[in-house]
Amino acid sequence: MNKKTRPTFSPEFRLECAQLVVDQGYSVAKAAQAMNVGKSTMDKWVRQLREERAGVRPKATPMTPDQLKIRELEKKIRDLEIEKDILKKGYSSLDVGLPEQFKIIGKLKQSYTVARLCQVFGVHRSSFKYWKQRPTDIKPEHVQKLSKVKELFNASRGSAGARSIAEMATAQGVKLSRYLAAKYMRLLDVESCQQPRHSYKKGGAEHVDIPNLLDRQFAVVEPNQVWCGDVTYIWTGSRWAYLAVVMDLFARKPVGWAMSFSPDSELTCKALSHAFESRGRPEGVMFHSDQGSHYTSRKFRQLLWRCQITQSMSRRGNCWDNSPMERFFRSLKTEWVPTVGYGSFAQAEREILEYMLGYYSQLRPHHYNGGLAPNETERRYWLGYKDVAKIS
Repeated sequence: MNKKTRPTFSPEFRLECAQLVVDQGYSVAKAAQAMNVGKSTMDKWVRQLREERAGVRPKATPMTPDQLKIRELEKKIRDLEIEKDILKKGYSSLDVGLPEQFKIIGKLKQSYTVARLCQVFGVHRSSFKYWKQRPTDIKPEHVQKLSKVKELFNASRGSAGARSIAEMATAQGVKLSRYLAAKYMRLLDVESCQQPRHSYKKGGAEHVDIPNLLDRQFAVVEPNQVWCGDVTYIWTGSRWAYLAVVMDLFARKPVGWAMSFSPDSELTCKALSHAFESRGRPEGVMFHSDQGSHYTSRKFRQLLWRCQITQSMSRRGNCWDNSPMERFFRSLKTEWVPTVGYGSFAQAEREILEYMLGYYSQLRPHHYNGGLAPNETERRYWLGYKDVAKIS
């Protein structure tokens, strides 16, 4: 036989019921019948409403907005006092490592809940639970690896998965397998924010004016052999801004970029000029892009001619023909750009440059490069190039 449970009523419902009697002149019995509640319950709510309007703080859950707000503020004050008391007892625990924080939580859990303590110290309950269940002779290298995983995950802004973290940690001298990195990520209760793979549409007829010279031959043998370009949009607080990027296919490294509020040929010309100058005005470069008007314009093609760069274009609607750029923008938006965009153009420009020049080029392992960052891949190429030149 199922046990009956006492019904619960929201403050809004209780207020509505009591107002029938206090404000609209219903009798208690008539209001109770209309709202399908007990007469004694209705009478209790009516008394509480009158007391609250008179300024009396109720023992039960308040029903008027003013008293609800007072109760909420009182709870916030109590929470702040508890947190202040916890921090006093925890001394300078926020400036020490995880093990020391866990020890302090263990000492204080007799007076406060573990959930509240973990919230104050900014640690995960699962990590504290694992720490309690750890062997007494835990090895220092495990703590080091756990700390390294947390450091690299934070450096990637939550985008790096177990494979990337393992590769970055190993490159920095902390040997870590993909599976051990995944284990530490579970202990830290963190998860990569990567999204599932995109599904692309098939394109239609080929463009007859500018041929697809690259023809999806994305594996090139040296820097400055093939560059790819594309444009994407970024929200900047009150309007869309547009980002044009030029990538060297050899190491998948961004070598030129520009941002503006107009996706025109001036934007793409600025990005290409940046790439051409930053790479030392190389010769024999092929530039590949989609068939956007900012790449087919006379102004952009004249710039290609002046730089002696050969132009190649994707077939109409075939985004696979420029998939390295599609992949780069996907990584940028899933790993770095906030879901709601940026608050201003200046912030967007600053953050995106930090991603391209810092995280993506210097730190982030790239599958195409065998787990190496683009800068490291190019460094090794030029080192080998110099060695061959010396032998010759």
